[in-house]
Order: sequence, then structure tokens, then C-alpha cells
Amino acid sequence: MTDALPQGIYELLRTDRLDAQLQDTGLTPQFAEIPKGDSPHVLGRHIANAVTRALEDIAEPEARRELANRVLSDLGAVDVRLPALEQLLGLSSSHQPLPRPVTPLSEVALLTNARGEPNMASEVAHELASADTVDLLCAFIRFAGISVLAPQLAQIRERGVPLRVLTTTYRGATERRAVDELVTKYGAQVRVRYETASTRLHAKAWLFRRASGFDTGYVGSSNLSRSALLDGLEWNVRISGVSTPALIRKFEATFDTYWNDPAFKDYDPATDGELLDRALAEAGGAGSGRVTLTLSGLEVRPKPHQEAILEALDVERDVHDRHRNLVVAATGTGKTVVAALDYRRLSDAAGRRLPLLFIAHRKEILEQSLRMYREVLSDANFGELFVDGLRPTEWQHVFASVQSLNAATLATLDANQFEVVVVDEFHHAEAATYRRLLDSLQPVELLGLTATPERSDGRNVLDWFDGRAAYELRLWDALDQDLLCPFHYFGIADNTDLRAVTWSRGSYDQAALSNVYTGNDARTRLVLQGIRDRVVDPTRMRALGFCVSVEHARYMARVFTDQGVRSLAVTGESTRTERAEAFAGLRAGEVQCLFAVDLFNEGLDIPDVDTLLLLRPTQSATVFLQQLGRGLRRSAGKAVLTVLDFIGQQRREFRFDARYRALTGSSRKRLVTEIKEGFPYLPGGSRLILDKVSQQIVTENVRASLRLNQRREMVNDARSHGITSLANYLSESGHELTDVYSGRGSWTALRRAAGLPTPAPGPDEDELLRRVTALTHVDDPERADAYRRMASVDGPLYSDLSEREQTLARMLFFTLWPNRGGFEDYDEGFKHLRTHRAVCAEISQLLAVTMEMIAHVPRAISPALAAIPLLTHAHYRREEVLAATGFASTARTARGQVGGAVWAPDTKIDALFVNLHKDEGEFSPTTMYRDFPISRDLFHWESPNSTALSSGPDQRFLHHREMGTHVLLFVRDRPENELGAAPFLLLSDVDYVEHRGERPIAITWRLRRPMPTEVLQSGAVVAE
Repeated sequence: MTDALPQGIYELLRTDRLDAQLQDTGLTPQFAEIPKGDSPHVLGRHIANAVTRALEDIAEPEARRELANRVLSDLGAVDVRLPALEQLLGLSSSHQPLPRPVTPLSEVALLTNARGEPNMASEVAHELASADTVDLLCAFIRFAGISVLAPQLAQIRERGVPLRVLTTTYRGATERRAVDELVTKYGAQVRVRYETASTRLHAKAWLFRRASGFDTGYVGSSNLSRSALLDGLEWNVRISGVSTPALIRKFEATFDTYWNDPAFKDYDPATDGELLDRALAEAGGAGSGRVTLTLSGLEVRPKPHQEAILEALDVERDVHDRHRNLVVAATGTGKTVVAALDYRRLSDAAGRRLPLLFIAHRKEILEQSLRMYREVLSDANFGELFVDGLRPTEWQHVFASVQSLNAATLATLDANQFEVVVVDEFHHAEAATYRRLLDSLQPVELLGLTATPERSDGRNVLDWFDGRAAYELRLWDALDQDLLCPFHYFGIADNTDLRAVTWSRGSYDQAALSNVYTGNDARTRLVLQGIRDRVVDPTRMRALGFCVSVEHARYMARVFTDQGVRSLAVTGESTRTERAEAFAGLRAGEVQCLFAVDLFNEGLDIPDVDTLLLLRPTQSATVFLQQLGRGLRRSAGKAVLTVLDFIGQQRREFRFDARYRALTGSSRKRLVTEIKEGFPYLPGGSRLILDKVSQQIVTENVRASLRLNQRREMVNDARSHGITSLANYLSESGHELTDVYSGRGSWTALRRAAGLPTPAPGPDEDELLRRVTALTHVDDPERADAYRRMASVDGPLYSDLSEREQTLARMLFFTLWPNRGGFEDYDEGFKHLRTHRAVCAEISQLLAVTMEMIAHVPRAISPALAAIPLLTHAHYRREEVLAATGFASTARTARGQVGGAVWAPDTKIDALFVNLHKDEGEFSPTTMYRDFPISRDLFHWESPNSTALSSGPDQRFLHHREMGTHVLLFVRDRPENELGAAPFLLLSDVDYVEHRGERPIAITWRLRRPMPTEVLQSGAVVAE
């Protein structure tokens, strides 16, 4: 109501002119009770109640209408539409007063179906009577619940009120007859999420939207069933557009996002009834007896993490021309689904089913994989098995065991016979049979799948793929997608002081560290106490302990066993039989804890492990995640993984930030805040808790890593690597671009400080080097190549370039000099740049690095804008966009243009710049639901608050196709990153779909290219 409050009414209520204006309306007594100095929000509520009370007592509909008109006229309420007000005040086409909820439309309430308060059925029925649109989100729907509201549902169909319903097949609780009647009898549009064993949707909520702005909603525990609506012990909160506008906004945003989620399928009883019956039966409905069967008829759709893997494969092939690729992802994350979807896309692009060879080492894996490919391809006859006596006849699409592909068989196959080869569990590839097989085949595309690239024999699978994986699923993504067991991590201070322990080659001296821990009974007592405090039953836990040395592992096993926690030490000196018996004892519960040094970092698969003891400082994020991964496999009866990390005082060289950034996905700068706030944004179910002393140790350590004296350590590190390229330095040192360029640093400055040879500095090198940081985002080959050419000491003249090349040159020019740099023309600027040989060399090396970091396949925008070298899913700074669209020129600077929308008349382009998260705080109810993705191809955007529908820009937005203009949508997660102002990602050129309201105008845009998955996950108001 705040936004919809007429300014005329507000001004009158702030003054004593009110009584004079109202003395002839008959409303003076009601309005006289309203305080004159309240805010618009409070006044809006008073106005609604006063008008309602005054008109409720008038029985004659025409008299009510006449009085309503006179109120509008006398108050000058030009922003309130009469039909909506008439409906709100009880005017109907039948001239009978409409029933109104007991709770005023402007107020909030908690309904519990208690005696003396209205029940949900009554309130919902009355809400339906005056609603203009109705949205219902319900985990399950019952026929009895429909019957309770039947008269009101019939009325809204007669009035033509849109009714949207989202539901699921969770546990088979939904009744098909109820869903059928919603569609056929009451005209509802229903979408169903087909679930079998589980669902992530348990919400129960109604939203009633009204053109008057008096929107209301109910959020709580009541499904659409009789008991939930009438007499069940249900709690439901009533929200209001007047009193809780932020909650209404979130409801709208969340519902619309669900509604556009492809997981919710349109339901038509005539065509989908059998599918719904089958889904309800499989989910445990009446007469089922079945639990988990594959639902045919539903398109296999990649989950967000799988979509990211598929896009990474596209980047490797389309951008880098790499066709031997490895995917690293934990067991249970659907690698086979990814392989099948990837094959479908490759075949679709080729226009034919490509010859395929799928290789695994067990018959069960091959059978499951064949079923998945058939499901993805919707072809029950696809593929042949070659295993356990089964032999193909067509040899086009073969699922074979490695044992079947022996030397004799390989001799009969052409090396190029299979265009696509997929090898499951690729970590077996070093075995002689695998090596012989892979050496014999020359496919167009080789795809390896593995849960771990490291092998127990020390070899690395990455050697087959030039030392790199196309994609490695991040822990954060796996947890967020509910693919792994959630963890509860406890950082516990152990009172050890490691500041005097020798530090060498990036880590503590292992022998010295072992001396600190081995035989340290005081620390061990703290470890045991930590277990007793945080593990439900230590005698039944299945724990792994990571130690610093063999002596440390044996000491811990002995002390634990003496204290009643049966334990063993498993080391590299243990025989294979001893290891197997130790693992079997842990699985069987005969042993509570196994202690080891590096043995558990990789290759161990015991899903039942429910406790990890981190008994040594681990700086490497990779090793830390490997250790954590030993316990993140799901298993029956394991609700959560308990991680106890024992933390002491560390040397200043030790860095905690790497591990916590790996856990949280946070930037180093924001990590300090997250530590202080208790890591509030971990994926659901996981917690990260530091005790008071540990929090202090970690916070001081992270802050130290942000200070400038860290630069001194970087200089020493660069000196130790000697003369090398930026790419080699980053690869060998493990540092990131942010380490080199943070604090306005540069590769040239770092090399100079380290005493390494660099070209002589130019006249104002410092300023140019600071601007080189603005190129760390470049992620499309065409732009990188153009920038390298223009920044080379023998680069071309601007006048010798093609029109497209000149645009790219201007983009680089304004990136380096947003205020034009005082140059008369572009050639003068580039001539000046080329006098700085060190800067030119650095730009070339930097762009070589950024090309290896490309995350998306850049593609051209619409043909009408083909001359403009802006590519979708590539990152740009604002200066580049202004130069590319013709806004910035030698006559107009790119600096200072900070608005959310920029109009470039020469190219007829509106560039919209959106920050998905506008505040430092992660969650801001007032801004979070202004600009957000609804789905991968829909985006909700709001104009500035002052914008009216009659303004020029918004007329262009609403009618851009008729006017021949274009709208480009650029987004970024936050305004700043660790290097300063963050670049924007060009999602796509967009088309107008619909709009609501004004001041601001909320517009829904349709993207011409679906947005990347991570943008949807970052900006959407719901989690996939």
C-alpha cells in the first residue's frame, strides 16, 4: 500500500485541510480518527480501514458506488483505479456485498484453527471472492479439500480469475481426481513436479493478488485437504501487501520462479492422467507396493551441476578445440547422466546418432548406463551390450566391459570406428588392459569419468588429458544440490603453538610437527573431550583420523584404545591384508577409529564414515577437501558428517583462508565477515562452527593474508620461481590472479620487486599498470586477440582496421582510459601505450591466462547487431559496453556513466546493468526481489522508482520491437570483487514479455539465449 498510496491523500492527511475536503462526503468521522503525522505506510492502512468501515453500513449498492466515486473525486486519488476499489469495498456485478475475510486485507495474522478464530477454509473462501488472480503452492492436494472450497472456486472461474496451482506427487498423497477437477471443472492451470522417494518442496501457501494493491497471502502448514482447512492443528501466517510488502514481493518472485522451473510439468488430464497415476503409485500411493521405478515419458533434464559440466565440455571443444576431456565428480552426482546428455547433444549437432563405445569394468554398471542412455534418448532399442557372453550385432552403439575388449577383439575394430568413446571410472586407465584399449582407439571425442583423478599407486589420471580436467565438481555445488551428506564442522582450539615450528617449501617441517603432536597427552585429552561433547555415541562412531606421521598415528590409536575407543593405525607400512581387515572392522563397527597419515586423502570409499578428526594443520585446499570427501558419501542411517578440526596457533605463512573459501565459496575479503557472523550462508543442513579461541586465531590469520605485507611474501615467492611467464608462475606456485593483482598490483611490478628482468618503464607506467587489472575478466578469443594486437609494440594503426576491429580497439582504449586520457584520437593513445613495452608484454601474458579461464561459450547476439562485437555469456566492464554501443567516443567520455540503464542512440541500444546482490549484506528484503532471474530464459527487472509508463525510456522498453530498438541485459553478482569494480556478464539481448505497475515498472524480459546455470543459482530467489 505504501507504493500505491495516492500522493493527494497523503498530503491531505498531513495537514488540517482534511476536514474541509471531507465535510460533504459523509466520511469525516471515520477520517477524523486518523493521526495526521503518520508515515505513508501507516496512513495507507488507516485509509483502507476508514473507507471500509464507512461503506460497510450502506446497504444500497448504488449508494455505495456513488459515495466511492465522490471520495475519489474529492481526494484527487488519481492513482487508484475505481473498479478495483469497488471490488475491494464490496461492490459486485450482482449488486450484493462480497464476503470479506475476518482479518482486514491490510493486516497480518496467525491462524491456528483455534476456537474463537476463523478457520483457514472460511478465510480462503472469502479471499477468493475479491481476488483478481490466485496462486496456490501445495505439496499435495486432496479431493475433500477441493470440495470445501467448491462454490468459491466455481465463482472465480465464472469471473475469469486466473488460478495457478503447483503441486507434487510426494509420497503419493495427491489424489488424481482432485487435480483433474481443478483443471476441468474450475479452469485452473496446474503444474506437477513428479517425485518418487523424496521432494524438496514442502511449502503450503496461497497468494491473492488484487489490482487495488491490497494483495494478501497465507503461508503455513495447510495443504489443500479437509482437515488442514477446517480443524487440523495447523499454523498459517496471513501476510499483506500493506503491512508486509517485502513478504508479498518474495512470494510473487518465488512462485513465479517455481512456475517457470522446467521440473514442474503442465498437467492435462486427457494426456497426462496415466503419467500422474503411475507417479503417484511409484511414490507410495494407494495400491502401489512399489517404491522406485524409472518414470518413462518424462524428459531427462540436467540438474544445475550437470548443466555446468555440459557447458564446461562445450568450452573445451568449441573454444579450445580440445576433444579428450575428463569430468571429475563424486559418486552419486550423475556422471552417467551427463555422458548420456552430452552424447545426445553431440548427435543432435551432427544430425545423426554418432557411433558410440561406452566402457566400464562391471556388467551392472553397463546395464545401468545403457538404461540411462535409452531414457535420455527416448529410444528403448538404443545400444547393445558386450559383456558376459553378450555380443553386439550392429556394432554402432556398444556398451562393453574392458575385459570383453581384448586384444583379439580390438584387432577386428577400426581405430576410427567409434566417434565417441566414454570411459567410466577412468582412474583404472593405467591398468594394462585399459592402456591397450585407449592406445588402439582414435575417437573424435573421448570422455573420461571419474570420482578421483588420483590413484593409489601415485599416478594421476590427468596425465591423459594434458594435466587438466574439463570440470571438477566443487564441494559447494555438490552440497547445495543435496548430492552429498551435510557436514557439521567444529573448529576446536587445542592450545598448541606452532609458531616456532620450521617452515619449508610452503608447509611445516613434518618431523618437527610430529614431535609437537606425538606423545602430547594434554592435546589428546582435548581431542577425546571434543569427541565426547560433539559425537552422540563415541562407541558407535566410524571415524577417520588424519595424522602428521606414522608415529603420531600409532600414538593416537594406542591412547584412544586405552580410553575405550577401539582404534587402529593404518599406514604405508601396513600390509594389504592388514589394511583390508582394518577397513572391514570399521565398516562392521568393531573398530571406532582408524588413524593414518596420507592414506585416506584419496581412493578410500567407506560411505559409513560419520566422523573425521583433523589432527594436523592442512593448508592445501585440495588436500583438505580430499580429507573431507572421505566422509561425505551418503549412507543409510547417516544424517550428518561430524568434522572435528583441532586448531592451534599457526605461523604467519600458514593460511586458513584457502580451506574456508573452498567450503563456503566466499571471496577472501568477505570471509572475515562470514567468520564473524558464523558462516550463515552454507548450503542447507551444513554448519561451520568455531569456538571462541579458534575464531580469533582464524580471523587474525585471514586478516593477515589481506594485509600489504603479504606482498613481501609474494615477492619472495616470485623470486624463487625465477624467469617465467605469468601462466607458468600461477600454475607452479598455486597462486591466483587475485593474488598478483590485488592491492593495485601487477605482474610487472612483482617481477621488478623480485629483481627479475623486465623491459624498461615508460613515462607514466604506474598508471597504466594499475589499469591492466581491468583486463583480468576478458573471456572471449576474438576480443583477447584484438587487444593483444593493439597492445603490441608493432600494432596496427586504428585507420587500418576493419569496422569491427575498430570497435574492439575502442573497447580497449576506454578500458585503459575511461576519461579519454587527454588524447586527440585513438591512434595517439595506442602510440602512447606502445612506448610501454613492459605493459604491452604484461597485457599479452595476462590475456593468455584469462583465455584458459573461460567458463562459457561466447556467442553472437542477434543478427541485427552482428556488427557489434559483444558476445553473450562473456564478461565486460561498463567502459567496454559504452564503447561497443557507440555511447563513448572521442567526444564523450565513458567515465561517470554509472546508471542502471544507458541509451546509445547511434546503435539504438538500451544497455541494462544489474547487480544481483545490491548490498554488502547477503540478504536484503527491500532489494532482493527487484531484479532476479525467474528461469534460465526469463528475468524480472524493475525500472527506477520515479519512472512512469509515460516516460520515454519505458516506452522503448515496452515497445522496443515496434520501435526498432534493442535491449541488452548485463548482470553481475555484486558491484565489487577482490580486484575492485566487478565486470558484467552479457546474458543476452532480450524481448519484452509483460509488465506490472509503475514507479517502478516491473518488466519481465525473455532472453534470446538461456542464461548460464550459475547466474540462475546466484540470482534466483529460490534454490534449485
